[in-house]
Amino acid sequence: MKSINKFNSIIGIVLLLPLVLFGCSSNTNSVSSNEGSGADASQQVELDILSWWTAGGEADALNAVLDGFHAAHPDILVENAAVAGGAGSNAQTVLATRLAGGDPPAIFQAQGGPDLLRWQESDSLEALTGFYDEFGWKDVIPETLLQMNTVDNEIYGLPINVHRNNVIWYNKKVLDENGLQPPTTYDEFFTTAEALKAKGITPLALGDKNPRWATLLLETALLDQLGADGIAKLWTGDVDFDTPEVRAAIGIYQKMLTYTNENHSALDWQDAAELIVSGDAAMMIMGDWASGFFASKNMEPNVDYGWITTPSKEKIFNVVNDSMGMPKGVANQEAVKKLVEYFGSVEGQKAFNKLKGSIPARTDVDVSDYSLYSQSAAQDFKDSKIVLSLAGGSATPAAFINKFDELINMLTYQQDADAFVQALNEAKTILKGN
Repeated sequence: MKSINKFNSIIGIVLLLPLVLFGCSSNTNSVSSNEGSGADASQQVELDILSWWTAGGEADALNAVLDGFHAAHPDILVENAAVAGGAGSNAQTVLATRLAGGDPPAIFQAQGGPDLLRWQESDSLEALTGFYDEFGWKDVIPETLLQMNTVDNEIYGLPINVHRNNVIWYNKKVLDENGLQPPTTYDEFFTTAEALKAKGITPLALGDKNPRWATLLLETALLDQLGADGIAKLWTGDVDFDTPEVRAAIGIYQKMLTYTNENHSALDWQDAAELIVSGDAAMMIMGDWASGFFASKNMEPNVDYGWITTPSKEKIFNVVNDSMGMPKGVANQEAVKKLVEYFGSVEGQKAFNKLKGSIPARTDVDVSDYSLYSQSAAQDFKDSKIVLSLAGGSATPAAFINKFDELINMLTYQQDADAFVQALNEAKTILKGN
């Protein structure tokens, strides 16, 4: 009976998969090479890692880790089985199908928190607590990230990075040439946006073909209006959505939309980022994987592009985390354990995050040779209030963020704030587990 329930649970996930954070493009997948390694092909073990890291710097980051792992273990080949499209939903569909079919990948990417732990609920994940004990990871990975992936004192995810969602990216040359400064308040934002619009420049690049990026836009306004404590209570269902603060944030969101590119509904995040690269748009609100994307386009920080946190009355780090999960029933378990160990190592996390534009989940990794942005983010992570991101998939159950994405589309295209607020209040039952 347990196996039937497990199968039904996984099939349910296939039918109700959430749209998850982090965008992707259609880059070709790669396989770590064994050329020149001297390894006997007949003795090699083959594994694969399932992710949605296919855009710009994130694909480079994953391949850097796989190259480093193969250099350390030439007898193990790891296929980069990344799946593009849907900001991760396509990869999650593939994962659910493979788990249901008894063909799990060696490890897979998920957002830390509910996005990862739903696989534990379907009895599909191996606990990784033994790795933490053996390699001392509990001493170097912040408690917030550990608890995000913990159920009944067992840890099921390996955090490999920390991303920040509340960042305004801007084309520095566009702002400089028009005598403008990056905004620190929403009043300044709209003043700057109006000046740019008058010059025929799109003030705010947006790609909400995947509604998650519109959700992110509203979330940043909520951070400003509610603060760290207020928004945390909002995502647990402990406060009502029909408040002056939430209404004010909705108003900010609706006003921001009037300064976006007309074709935003046809673009994904990286398409919108291209508008920053070309100078057709001046600003973009996006998670800091955008830093890796801009670097992959040969843009120089503080010369071609810059960044500033989204307006907020408090210093907030809206955290997004990628964590790796190890499914039950994987073949070649000893080889898989070596792969998990490498992703959790100083070497693995340093190589991955340096290219991805994120900072390591491990606090003992030297980031002095990281990008200027990543060094500043590492410092902010220590100095700011840490808030789990809704758009990052860590703040609420998957069913709620799915519903929020659905409703943000309604708000974007129907502009009915009353209906939006009412629907969110009705969805509070999901947050309360009813």
